[in-house]
Order: sequence, then structure tokens, then C-alpha cells
Amino acid sequence: MQEIFSGLPWWVKWVAVPVIALVVFGGLIASVVGFVIGLLFKLLVFVALVGGLIYVVRKFTSSSSSRGGW
Repeated sequence: MQEIFSGLPWWVKWVAVPVIALVVFGGLIASVVGFVIGLLFKLLVFVALVGGLIYVVRKFTSSSSSRGGW
């Protein structure tokens, strides 16, 4: 790989090749990043819902046990 880029100017290695890679693989990169962000968002919503459920259940059970239950 080093001998391929040895006679080329610096801007080909550091500008042109990454731009071509982004053009070719840009859709794939965008879909992977979108999938990861969507997964993190769903994980955050899941954690918030489970935390809210635990909070509600603990609050309900603590208030009902102090009143003597059902």
C-alpha cells in the first residue's frame, strides 16, 4: 500500500482518497450511524420507562403498605 501512494502528492492521500471513500461508502456509514443513534435512543427510552415503572410501583407499594394494604 505504501508503494502505491509513494509518488503521489500529499493532497491525494489526505484529501482525495478520503473524499472518494465517503462518496462510495457514505450511505453505508450514514445508515450504520443512524442505526446506532436509533438504538441508543431506544435504550434511553427503555431505561426511562423501566425507571418510571419502578418509581411508581415503589411509591404505590410503600403508600399502600403504610395504609394497611388492600
